[in-house]
Amino acid sequence: MHIKILTDGGGDFPQSLIDEHQVKIIPLNIHFGQEQYKSGETIDLPTFYQKLKQSEELPSTSSPSPNEFYDAFKAEPADLPLLVLSLSQGLSSTYESAVMGKNMLLEEEPDRQIAVLNTKTASSGMALLVQEAADKIQEGYDFDPLVAHMEDKIEHTATLFILKTLENVIKGGRLDKVKGTIAKTLNIKLLMRSSEEGSIEVTEKVRGDKKSIRRFVDQIGEYAHQFEDKMIALTHCNDEERGKSVLDAIKNRYAFKDSIFTETGPVISTYAGEGGLVIAFFKD
Repeated sequence: MHIKILTDGGGDFPQSLIDEHQVKIIPLNIHFGQEQYKSGETIDLPTFYQKLKQSEELPSTSSPSPNEFYDAFKAEPADLPLLVLSLSQGLSSTYESAVMGKNMLLEEEPDRQIAVLNTKTASSGMALLVQEAADKIQEGYDFDPLVAHMEDKIEHTATLFILKTLENVIKGGRLDKVKGTIAKTLNIKLLMRSSEEGSIEVTEKVRGDKKSIRRFVDQIGEYAHQFEDKMIALTHCNDEERGKSVLDAIKNRYAFKDSIFTETGPVISTYAGEGGLVIAFFKD
């Protein structure tokens, strides 16, 4: 490939996508108290879930350092253009770290071609964008047209979330304990989306799991109407059966040309909680 794709641990990618397109992933940090791990490198999902069950508090996450990005960029051949697709700036300082790492290298090697893009999404949204970039590179896009194309695609990416449990958002302080207890008692499910700025906002509160899933699938038709040339990406949080069931419901309803399906890694799983789902697709 004449352009290298780099991304980070805020995205969730099938291993086949990483291998086929030789994508480099810079991990985020997972903190269990004083213990620190690197997502996808020094902690796997079974270990993560085991530690999560043993811990009274949620782990925290932090972005890679600018030096880690600098090292990753510098390790690539000097004549190879680098496209960096970063976790939403609205969720993490990872984008800022990547920009700083880029600037550090450009001070030494000003002729390097590096574009760092704020994807304004996470998880399956980043997988969708990595796949899109890889497809365009294979089609022969040069660097500047590729960057412009991806900037446009970022603005047309819809990312929708549904939580099965509120435990993690209550534990993490993102939902008031009293309100959370009431919502759990009433079996309220949260539907969320990535905003235009790339933060996560609650769009609806639906009572009951089956009803919330129906509404989750319904929402797709509010963002897009032509599906034959589009891909759907879905990630699940430690519930493959639930994920496959919802993906089947989506495919039965909408004629997407292809799909990406994988599990959320430690970063997204920390906040989504078991049974959480994330879907991403391009809007009309």
